[in-house]
Amino acid sequence: MFYFFQKKKFLVDSLENFIDIHNHILPGIDDGAKTVEESIELIKGFSDIGVKKFIATPHIMHNYYPNDHDTIHAAHGKVLNKLLSEGMKDISLNVAAEHMIDANLDYLLENNKVMPLRNRYLLIEMSYLQPPINFDDAIQNIASHRYFPILAHPERYAFLHLNSSKFMKYKKKGILFQLNLLSLGQFYGKDVQKKAHKLIQNGLIDYVASDVHNHLQLQSIKELQLSTSHLKLLIPIIEKTIDDFY
Repeated sequence: MFYFFQKKKFLVDSLENFIDIHNHILPGIDDGAKTVEESIELIKGFSDIGVKKFIATPHIMHNYYPNDHDTIHAAHGKVLNKLLSEGMKDISLNVAAEHMIDANLDYLLENNKVMPLRNRYLLIEMSYLQPPINFDDAIQNIASHRYFPILAHPERYAFLHLNSSKFMKYKKKGILFQLNLLSLGQFYGKDVQKKAHKLIQNGLIDYVASDVHNHLQLQSIKELQLSTSHLKLLIPIIEKTIDDFY
């Protein structure tokens, strides 16, 4: 009954030395940063709150964002050069990708064209409205290639709000969950916020990340405040993210 009177704290005060494992800060290759200058501004904005390590994860989405090793590393190189010219030597920027579960994923796996995080973890996503018909086969294929699947922002899939039992089914299949920090507020709406808090309370979230695409989203993270009780549950997940990917 005293929940509404709990003192709230800014989330960013708990992000010192955090590593952001899911973001769209590489320029001009998906729906994230458009220019190198915008990439640098986002990185500077993160640096202001003590976040200086990143794994950039542009979309690989057949027919929409057909990125590959070459396009991602070309964009990566542009940002690295700009960081060097700006004297930002304390920034660590690596690359991976956010892979859509679509008809092209099997091809990428079979031809060693996926871009995992830290060589072991494959960041995946799917439609927000319904699961792909090949979801189970895709997860099995990812595992058979010795990757650990990480499902990006499970709290945002509307069809899972209608059938929450699927969260446990996914976990039993060995799927790890990465929650978006913005979901802890109302940036994506109250339903997503409610589901995000529930997943954390149930101990189902493995990692957190920003999934930042633009300055507005970064500013929203900077302004986000959480209750002491929510922050207490979140901090171990932040620490696990740092431990596994720093």
